[in-house]
Amino acid sequence: MEEMLTIGAFARACRLSPKALRLYDELGLLRPAHVDPETGYRRYAPAQLERARLVAWLRRIGMPLARIREVCMLDPGEAAAEIRAYWAGVEAETAVRRDLAAFLIDQLTTTSRKDTTMLELRHSARSDRGLVRPANQDTAYAGTRLLAVADGYGPGGGPASDAAVAALRRLETTDLPAGNVLNLLEEALRDAAHGMTEDAGTTLTALLWTGSRLALVHIGDSRAYLLRGGGLFRITHDHTVVQSLIDEGRLTPEEAAAHPQRALLLKALSATATEPADLRLQDAAAGDRYLLCSDGLSTVVPDARIRDALTTAPDPDAAVRSLIAAAREAGGPDNVSCVVADVVETAA
Repeated sequence: MEEMLTIGAFARACRLSPKALRLYDELGLLRPAHVDPETGYRRYAPAQLERARLVAWLRRIGMPLARIREVCMLDPGEAAAEIRAYWAGVEAETAVRRDLAAFLIDQLTTTSRKDTTMLELRHSARSDRGLVRPANQDTAYAGTRLLAVADGYGPGGGPASDAAVAALRRLETTDLPAGNVLNLLEEALRDAAHGMTEDAGTTLTALLWTGSRLALVHIGDSRAYLLRGGGLFRITHDHTVVQSLIDEGRLTPEEAAAHPQRALLLKALSATATEPADLRLQDAAAGDRYLLCSDGLSTVVPDARIRDALTTAPDPDAAVRSLIAAAREAGGPDNVSCVVADVVETAA
């Protein structure tokens, strides 16, 4: 019988940490050859080193754990083809991001028109009960400076989403230096949360126009998208259980879509919440089209359909109507709210 390696020795040999090996054991990706029934101590066979090194290499190129599991089950030729396909996808995504970076650099370094033009928002907002829910607990708002979508939950979900947006609306009449706007948004969220009951809460995704940039505030699973240069980019990160599992490589996006806990939030705005919202400044450029939506759209309408609606609609109102119609055509299982805004140039 070949001599077993301790988890420490095996980790050094395959260049994976003991912590990673324990995780891969839990996921069924790399089971130890022997586990002591009394101490739970793991030991590995030298023959397992080849698979462990393959896992390490695939993690190094960024492959998610769920896909690594699939590759490890293939014969060498099929595994090579799968790795080639994965890397082609990475290069395609990188190319899109490279083009966006070049576009941003061009926008930020072009100064010839700044003295003669300025930017403003053209917008539309709509909220729909959907085809299943008895009431609408969403709130959608679009004003001269504020775009916001909130999705309430619990017995007081409707008032909670209203309160969140109302707290931000008060900032529309405030002078907003870009350096201080994030602090003002954070204070507005605290004020809104203090007025909520303990049996309710809300998601919130909003953009506040400072005159040159957009301040983003986000908590929960409502979303913000940017259509720029023909590409659709999600600029928020869902605060959900399934998104955390995707981030850890435990689920693929396809698996997450059917997960029984896909609606379970890790963060939301409520009277008892302690987790902070995401806050950052977003550079704006003429020609940008923004979409804010509740999960009543994003969970039933695929990104390709969203991109098509945003690309083909002649104006924000047509885009909003098209997106809500798409959600209803998909069964309308939830309230659905959309805000679409175009960044346009006007004479100074």
